[in-house]
This record gives sequence, C-alpha cells and structure tokens, in this order.
Amino acid sequence: MDLEGAINRWHQRVNEGDPAAVAEVVTDPVVVLGPKGAGPIKPAGFADWVDRSRIRLVPRSWHPVSERLMVVEEDASWPESTEPTRVATVFRVTGDKVSAALRLPDLQQALELAYICRELAATE
Repeated sequence: MDLEGAINRWHQRVNEGDPAAVAEVVTDPVVVLGPKGAGPIKPAGFADWVDRSRIRLVPRSWHPVSERLMVVEEDASWPESTEPTRVATVFRVTGDKVSAALRLPDLQQALELAYICRELAATE
C-alpha cells in the first residue's frame, strides 16, 4: 500500500475537477466529514460534491499517523474565495484508494481525531 501516493492521486483528481476521475480514487463507500455533515457516501456522491463545490486543496504539510492514516494540512479554495482557507484532512487509505477523508478546521483537531481513529482500530 502506498499511503502517500493514494493521497497525492486523490488531491490531483479533486483539483482537476473531473467527476469520473474523482470517483476512481475513493472506495465504495468513502467516509467523509465536512461542514455539512459526516458519513459514508458512494463514489458518485463524492464526485458530485467535488463537482458542485469546485474545491481546490493544496497540500502544505504531511503528518503520518499509522500505516493507513495520514493528516494533511491544506489550503482550500473555491471559485468565490478571495484567499485560501487553511484546513486539515484525516485520510485513511485502503489498498490504493482513499477510504476516508475527514476535513477539519485546523491541524490540531485533525491530529486529535486521527489519533483517536488509530487507537480505536488498534483495540478492535
């Protein structure tokens, strides 16, 4: 498994904004968290969100948490943005695809959630 490679592909496809390509880099379902809610969605639903939001996410720092978890601090922008907003996403990778993308307002909150997720997985 190539954790960083899968996350890089995810960013590339999201930033290209091609819904069909976006759907190919996530699992079915993919777990998401963002300002409008959380839960599992189908790849087509994730691709639709990327298409509608027209979000762009530029990675700024990488924080490995486990073999399958990584927190990436990013600059997020939308067509109506005057300047980027700094956010952080907890990524979980399964195989060569992103199986969770949990976006939080800042790096500290994302790291805390990632550590909780790691401990939950380790104690199953």
